[in-house]
Amino acid sequence: MSAPDPFPGSRDFVVLFDGDVVPPALSRAVVAIGNFDGVHRGHQALIARALEEARRARVPAAVLTFEPHPRQFFAPEKPLFRLTPQPEKLRIFGKLGLDGVFVRRFDATLAGTTAAEFVERLLVGELAASAVVVGHDFHFGKGREGTPAVLAALCQRFDLGCIVIPPVTAEDEPISSSLVRAALAAGDVARANALLGYRWFVEGEVGHGDKRGRVLGFPTANLRLPPSCGLRHGIYAIRIALDDGIRGGVASFGRRPTFDNGPPLLEVFLFDFEGDLYGRRVQVEFVAWIRGEERFATVEALVAQMQRDSQAARQALAGAGKARSMLA
Repeated sequence: MSAPDPFPGSRDFVVLFDGDVVPPALSRAVVAIGNFDGVHRGHQALIARALEEARRARVPAAVLTFEPHPRQFFAPEKPLFRLTPQPEKLRIFGKLGLDGVFVRRFDATLAGTTAAEFVERLLVGELAASAVVVGHDFHFGKGREGTPAVLAALCQRFDLGCIVIPPVTAEDEPISSSLVRAALAAGDVARANALLGYRWFVEGEVGHGDKRGRVLGFPTANLRLPPSCGLRHGIYAIRIALDDGIRGGVASFGRRPTFDNGPPLLEVFLFDFEGDLYGRRVQVEFVAWIRGEERFATVEALVAQMQRDSQAARQALAGAGKARSMLA
């Protein structure tokens, strides 16, 4: 199954958290349910189907998602490479044509809710949904007792519509968040972006570095990504949204082995830009892989390679063509 175009335009939408009263504008919504980490093409198929059903029934379309990710709740000691932490995930939802998003806290209470309670109390009682859309591998309820078949039976009992979506595949393999994570861990942003259906991006506040890039002739905007970020260390062609439009650049993500081998840092050099980005929150979109992280014997050798990297990034950006973007 191939996903339809999920980006017909953006509209205003409402984000509701635990305890928020569901407004009339979201009553009787068709609700797509899932964790949606990455909001990849498979997730987009769920959302597109929810939109289709909602338009047909002339009711709202919404998403139900959970924070933190259940894997972080059940195994907090194991780092999880989140493709889209909550702010990024909500940014994407805001571009999909939805009327609203329900964000529910995944805690011990929710983890202990039975499948029947999940449907009766949450979907019917709290959200006042009219129908739900889930993926073929959706599980819910205490001990993951709820399967798509169980959900369908419970929905019939409580007079809810229920639609189960088959997998969206790439090269005969179901698209999943794990596949996207693996692609990014290999530095294969082209494959990751193809699986996502848009260019992967990160968001963060520009902070002060050691000013070394300025001395070398490559002043950078520095972002500290979450420690769990599994992106391969290396050099990338990137794009970034500023007040005057989208600008291209080259970025290094890694430990700077030529100098200090310190904590991982994303260092972004923007082409043809002069200005101060300190303290600003920005989104950086990854377009192409250039090379892996290396240690150089001399600063001169590093600078020469940075010049080659910049040229390679310019060429990659020029040849990238049009692609879906989540930049503001």
